[in-house]
Amino acid sequence: MQNFTRWSIFASFIMTTLLLAASCKVSKYDSDSKPINHALWDTLLQEHVNEAGWVDYEGFIKDSVRMNKYLTLMGNNHPNDKNWSENEQKAYWINAYNAYTVKLIMDNYPVASIKDIKNGIPFVNTVWDIKFINIEDRTYDLNNIEHGILRPRYKDPRIHFAVNCASFSCPKLQNKAYVANKLEEQLDEAAREFLAEESRNKLTKDKIQLSKLFTWYKGDFTEKTSVIGFINQYAPIQVNENATIEYLDYDWNLNKQ
Repeated sequence: MQNFTRWSIFASFIMTTLLLAASCKVSKYDSDSKPINHALWDTLLQEHVNEAGWVDYEGFIKDSVRMNKYLTLMGNNHPNDKNWSENEQKAYWINAYNAYTVKLIMDNYPVASIKDIKNGIPFVNTVWDIKFINIEDRTYDLNNIEHGILRPRYKDPRIHFAVNCASFSCPKLQNKAYVANKLEEQLDEAAREFLAEESRNKLTKDKIQLSKLFTWYKGDFTEKTSVIGFINQYAPIQVNENATIEYLDYDWNLNKQ
């Protein structure tokens, strides 16, 4: 009976996971919009995020008029294949994920952790399933952007270091907007910075303690190489291929200044 119960729980978990994964899928969108300028988001980030990536959410709240102006600009211009290059679309969606995450915290502030923002069915629906992102006539949640657009369309594991989930252990929120003509350089820099931050990854030649991002999304990092092979492209030291790997606890406390 005990084994049956465990199997039932496991089967339920697998089914829920598959359903959630399917619900994240997003079809491409036909629009006549043109690429937008992210200068306003860049200015907001420089004013309210420090070099270490800690966020002044109270400052963002006081600056809500400009923040809403940027989100309106995003909401009126949906990326499309007709007028936008791949990098213009990718930069847009990275900025969208980060900006709407900040907006979500602003709307629920003060909050100790993004995970404290509840929605729907406990243990099934999460904060990342809240559909509050309106772009032209589409409505998205954060999961749609990350798992329905960014990951499957671009298959670029560096994206994991660019999107920020408003938590201590997340890759830091850069205090500059992502832009198409600098995107490759920006993504490389985000990867290098994340791997060099000892609060998030601890690296030696023979033993490494990694962020859980590397196990949660292992398939993204190992599509073309091993986890260590991927890390060695950006790490401050070269890690031996047979190094011992451990994973650090993930701190979901809010990344506020």
